Amino acid sequence: MQTMSRAERAGLSDSKERLPRLTKEKIKSLLAARFSEGFKKLKDIPDPFELHDMKRAADRIVRAIRDKERIVVVGDYDVDGVVSAAIMEEFFELIGYPVDTIIPNRFKDGYGISSGLLEKIEADLIITVDNGITAFEAANECKSRGIDLIITDHHTVARGVPDAYAVVNPKKRECSFAYPEICGAQVAWFLVGALKIRLGIDLSMSRFLDLLALAIVADVMPLVSINRPLVQRGLAMISVSRRPAFEAARAYLGKSSFASMDIGFAVAPRINSAGRMADATEALKFLRSKNLSEASRRWLRLEELNRMRRATEAEATEEAIAMADPDAPVIVVAKEGWHEGVVGIVASRLAERFGKPSIVLSIQGGRAKGSGRSVGEVDLFALLQSCEKYLLGFGGHKMAAGLAVSVDSIDLFRKEICAVAAKIDPSHFVSADRIMGELPLYEIDWELMEILQSYEPYGEANDRPRFQISGVRVLEVRRLGAQGNHLKLLVGDGRNTLEAIRFGFDKEVRKGEILTMVGSLQINEFNERRSIQMLVDKIVFK
Repeated sequence: MQTMSRAERAGLSDSKERLPRLTKEKIKSLLAARFSEGFKKLKDIPDPFELHDMKRAADRIVRAIRDKERIVVVGDYDVDGVVSAAIMEEFFELIGYPVDTIIPNRFKDGYGISSGLLEKIEADLIITVDNGITAFEAANECKSRGIDLIITDHHTVARGVPDAYAVVNPKKRECSFAYPEICGAQVAWFLVGALKIRLGIDLSMSRFLDLLALAIVADVMPLVSINRPLVQRGLAMISVSRRPAFEAARAYLGKSSFASMDIGFAVAPRINSAGRMADATEALKFLRSKNLSEASRRWLRLEELNRMRRATEAEATEEAIAMADPDAPVIVVAKEGWHEGVVGIVASRLAERFGKPSIVLSIQGGRAKGSGRSVGEVDLFALLQSCEKYLLGFGGHKMAAGLAVSVDSIDLFRKEICAVAAKIDPSHFVSADRIMGELPLYEIDWELMEILQSYEPYGEANDRPRFQISGVRVLEVRRLGAQGNHLKLLVGDGRNTLEAIRFGFDKEVRKGEILTMVGSLQINEFNERRSIQMLVDKIVFK
């Protein structure tokens, strides 16, 4: 029988003294401490005009509507950018004003609003959503052509802002907005709120919250402060939404209710696959489907693209791992022919495997383009800033970024970023393996599940609680999945029992063995039967 390696064991506590022994009251207290200022409610969401330049942006759009000017909305090819575009498009449809919506093609147009994209646009006013904060050249071109450019974005501001008519970004130095950690779709939603006020129309802003929750979770925004009630209400809406896209998602995923985990692992990857493998406009059309028949057809297309994405990603990941230098403080790999749409996911896989910031570049001609992902507390955006002289361009934030570099500069860039990263405190590279404490089986009941549910949604900055359960005996063992690579257990302590499931576990487990497990608790619904189940991510044999 195979057992865990010493490295794998490091994440588990063999001594119960190392972890606090938990009770339901202790768990409730620990969760409440995450929200020391209390829970924000939807009524606490600030006025959209608290965002710097929002008044100028809204007034310009209202003038364009009244003067019947040509308006073009430019989005982005990830979930956040697609949802941002969907919210804007829906708003203009509701007020009966025609606009053109463009989502750049990753392979033909590159990221965001660019000079190349501008060649295809005839407009009096361009509004970007979830992009534009680095569009200096495009802003100058707009000015020379007499096009007013309004930028709405949320990405980190590296060196000032483009010379646009208005720039709405909560991370601007001039912006004193109380909640800067919001996604691009939220900035677009606030813009719609400002337009509603300026136009004096009767419009419920809550109608967009199902879309908004999708973007907030997919873009890994912290699920605290105002993000929490927005996602909480949005997830509830998705579960009953008459929006054809979500009706199709519920039907094909076989789910009647949605948690943030369902968005992150089931819905978002399918929507992202369009921009990664083909054209994100397909994802926009799915979200904007007019009926269930159309939504179903478009969902199946996203399924097909997602399968292609997984196969392409697996091949590139295997090659990237073989090329990586495990001793380097930052993993930087580059190869001609890697699919540009999966390099970000491959970077995530490398970061997880090596525990280091990882950058994956796809070479085409004399230019390499790619994505990076960070770990722990290492600020990837700051690392890229320190190496800016070797880059053709970059953008993003602390944990994820996109970049371009000439092929001739890759080795110099790798050497420089590794030299800078080598000076960072090693503790910053360590991702906290947060285990709330040791949980006795007798504390696991429906009252505990109610406590856990009351602090949902879980996600970034509000991690789903993970517990350690020690010294339980295996009472039943079942293998699940086509390859039998998933493990379902019934464990007990002599008085109490618990169902547990571990995905992707090929080690042998025998009835009667004593285990220690780490994982989170969830409610499993099957054939109208509800049970409490542990979703296990680590197992160690006694």
